[in-house]
Amino acid sequence: MFNKRIKIKDLLSSEKTGYEATVMGWVRTFRNNQFIALNDGSTNNNLQVMAELGLLDEATLKRITTGACIKATGEVIPSLGKGQKVELKASSIEILGDSDAEKFPLQPKKHSLEFLREIAHLRFRTNTFGAVFRVRHSLAYAIHKFFNDRGFVYMHTPIITASDAEGAGEMFKVTTLPLDGSAVDKDGNINFKDDFFGRSTNLTVSGQLEGELAAMAFSDIYTFGPTFRAENSNTTRHLAEFWMIEPEMAFYDLEDNMNLAEAFIKYVINHALENNKDDLTFLAQRQEEEEKTKPQNERSEMGLLEKLNFVVSNDFQRLTYTEAIDILRESNHNKKKKFQYLVNDWGVDLQSEHERYLVEKHFKKPVILTNYPKEIKAFYMRQNDDGKTVAAMDILAPGIGEIVGGSQREERYDKLLQRMQEMHIPAEELDWYLDTRRFGACPHAGFGLGFERLVLFVTGMTNIRDVIPFPRFPKSAAF
Repeated sequence: MFNKRIKIKDLLSSEKTGYEATVMGWVRTFRNNQFIALNDGSTNNNLQVMAELGLLDEATLKRITTGACIKATGEVIPSLGKGQKVELKASSIEILGDSDAEKFPLQPKKHSLEFLREIAHLRFRTNTFGAVFRVRHSLAYAIHKFFNDRGFVYMHTPIITASDAEGAGEMFKVTTLPLDGSAVDKDGNINFKDDFFGRSTNLTVSGQLEGELAAMAFSDIYTFGPTFRAENSNTTRHLAEFWMIEPEMAFYDLEDNMNLAEAFIKYVINHALENNKDDLTFLAQRQEEEEKTKPQNERSEMGLLEKLNFVVSNDFQRLTYTEAIDILRESNHNKKKKFQYLVNDWGVDLQSEHERYLVEKHFKKPVILTNYPKEIKAFYMRQNDDGKTVAAMDILAPGIGEIVGGSQREERYDKLLQRMQEMHIPAEELDWYLDTRRFGACPHAGFGLGFERLVLFVTGMTNIRDVIPFPRFPKSAAF
């Protein structure tokens, strides 16, 4: 069989020698017409393949270039070089795919992240992105394992939907109607009856509302899929297409919700710490080098591994929105007008700078904020008895700000209907959602976590476009 190969990670993790092995991968470097640094993506560590002088003819030697793909068979022997215990003494080398050394963009040198974003189809082959996307995979696996082990049902909610779960209105429209204007009548209205679905549809901004329907039957469910926001946000924290984890749990209140979310974050981070040691060590060293280029007052107080271990081993700080406002209002940062958005009045929506101040300067640990003003939160959140706040909770993380948003859901039909009317959300369009309150309503709760923000936090990267394979943002839909 062609694919009787050993992955380089497995070969390097063993000190066994004196046996024949076949490896396949891409050439990182080739020096002295003898030593090939080979990588197959299973690890950042390269395997040294030694081609003895005279083994290959001149034509084959010229084809072993950076980026070329080769198959090498030979004996695994002890390595005399530093950094690895074994290497492969090749008895045969086959070129599987040539690479034009003059045109290959990834030369063996340091490349900027900005440059690598322009060649996102090739950046997987670098050490930085090899590490990032192996960690991303590990976190995705841990998410499924966490919920599966707790008896949750994985629910696929629709990507094309007629509802706007957030009431935000910033959605991508889905249509098969012609774009030449012929579908618009003289009054400027579009007749969606002629469209594919017979009504206006868009790409989903959240699977939450559909997830609630499933929770009313299975008790505990979660979604993990792509979501879309048509916000014209060209920032390091926003994407137009991203992945969301959204669990919904029947018979949960706000405290149950917070407990699950905290346990969830700790579990997936711990999984990466245990299973991606080499990648996280590499990313920690990378971040340390990056920190040295920043002014002293902008540098992180903790290294990446220290930060991740700190999150896993410490309880999150819990406080109300009102307590947070008091802390921010009385802070020297606010009094000296160092915030771009000064905090004066109760009821303001917290900005990222406020969230990061609470986490990084005041408490120096992850924070869970609860009981937000109802005016700045979504219609489906349970109204508290004070008439001013809702049973919402946000988890704030160092370096990012909000990483989780959730709430106890409003299970009381009359309260939910009243809130929808106040926010001008047509009840007839969400009649199916209201049915869950008409037929066997129960206390329930849930939260949403943006997967890319989690990956950003765990890898120590600073731009969200660097933790998703093919980022989608304003004026960019390459590949």
